[in-house]
Amino acid sequence: MGGGIAGTGAALALHKAGFDVTVYEAHPDSAEDIGAFLTLASNGMRALTQMDASEAVTSIGFPLTSMRVLDDTGAELAQVPLGEAGTPHLRYQCLRRGELNTALQAEVARRAIGICHGARLASVEDGPDAVTAHFADGTTATGDLLIGADGLNSTVRRLISPDARPGYAGQYVFYGYTGDAPAAGRPETITMVRGSSVAFGYAVSPEGETYWFARVTDAPLAADAIAEGTPARWRDLLLPLLRKDSTPAADLVAATPDRLMVTNATELPTGTPWRSGRTLIIGDAAHAASPATGQGASMALEDAVVLAKSLRDAPDTEAALTLYERLRRPRVEHNITVSGNISRGTHTPSGPGPGPGPAPRGASAERPGDDALIRQLDWGTDLWRTAS
Repeated sequence: MGGGIAGTGAALALHKAGFDVTVYEAHPDSAEDIGAFLTLASNGMRALTQMDASEAVTSIGFPLTSMRVLDDTGAELAQVPLGEAGTPHLRYQCLRRGELNTALQAEVARRAIGICHGARLASVEDGPDAVTAHFADGTTATGDLLIGADGLNSTVRRLISPDARPGYAGQYVFYGYTGDAPAAGRPETITMVRGSSVAFGYAVSPEGETYWFARVTDAPLAADAIAEGTPARWRDLLLPLLRKDSTPAADLVAATPDRLMVTNATELPTGTPWRSGRTLIIGDAAHAASPATGQGASMALEDAVVLAKSLRDAPDTEAALTLYERLRRPRVEHNITVSGNISRGTHTPSGPGPGPGPAPRGASAERPGDDALIRQLDWGTDLWRTAS
């Protein structure tokens, strides 16, 4: 269930593994773009490569190969390589969420994988040999496994674990785009600003458009305030905080007339149940984290590859799902904790924020766990044999 990043990624990986798969998406059109942008980190690009889909993504957005860090005076503290910058197909990619959804859905269609729009899930009937999804329009679909990849407000999660609900992660986050700002960025570089009140970041596309975000630690914004807010209202809220510092941030926001949005950062508690019978949740439905580490999309794509390989390699579905959860839960729940701590100000971030992920790798040693992840994602590795 779900035609977003996790759902289409799972469809592509499962199809490559030889499974018959159909995507059911509640929205009637190809993609829902809420206006935010994201970056796929090197681990996410590696997952796409393993499902033979990296070219579909590198054709949109733009690469990021380095990260620059400024303090609240605008002084440069560091500039370091970002991720696996030396490998073209593994470079960080900055792009709009809606464009990524569209590209992945187009790749699903190109491979003749079934995708049904306007299929809103109502209930799930789990049996010993099959699981049936019942949709709001009265139609049904039956299969061996139902994968809920329906995001933060997952219907599938609510059906299998009604008490597991997302909570506020301590920050609200602005996203904006401007083509009118003074030239303040370097090619293929994301600039992170450690402001006195706001964590800010921006990158400039090859066309000269600046993508920016700002994270503010405070009480959550009310849902009706977000729904009724205007770009002018959000600029008025953000600019006084940015003008405390001598950095490019305030000028970038002031030069953003209308393409500006805000959302509360949310997260799921660790230990959230992921499955019941023949139903499993993945991606943000299972392990949504605050955007501070910027790993949500990349980890959803990791999920897709590891799930497909677990089902391919394990002797039966139950063994496959047990293996999948054993491999994935420590990594994604560590990200929930680290990202949440950054948002709440209880941890100094080593990574860049809501675009790239934690601890960018340059000349320094790989982060703990990277070798294991590379082996898990490698399509030729038998997960059942190596994990036993």
